[in-house]
Amino acid sequence: MRYFKSSEFDSPDELGSGDNMDIKFLTILDEARHIAGVPFKINSGYRTPSHNSKVGGVKNSSHMNIPCNAADISTPDSRTRYLVMTSLILKGITRIGVGKTFIHVDTDENKSQDIIWHYY
Repeated sequence: MRYFKSSEFDSPDELGSGDNMDIKFLTILDEARHIAGVPFKINSGYRTPSHNSKVGGVKNSSHMNIPCNAADISTPDSRTRYLVMTSLILKGITRIGVGKTFIHVDTDENKSQDIIWHYY
């Protein structure tokens, strides 16, 4: 990968857990990052069940999948949000959640596809 280290996707309570990430998913993120032309700061990648509970994640969170195919990307302003979202869509991502300061992205095929939702 050009832009990421697996440690960026670690659950804070389990060092090395970023190795649980799905390589195909990471390749898509890496290519989207290249298209966007802005850094993708990862707020959350893989989560242990304990950490998922601690942060209020849903019980069936894609962040807990192994291999993990979910990430939250920091979007501190509208321009970054636009660039990140556009690049993800160009790479074929069909599941995007929009928060005030982040974008959730996953490729979980066991959940509804072709959707964009918000957290506010």
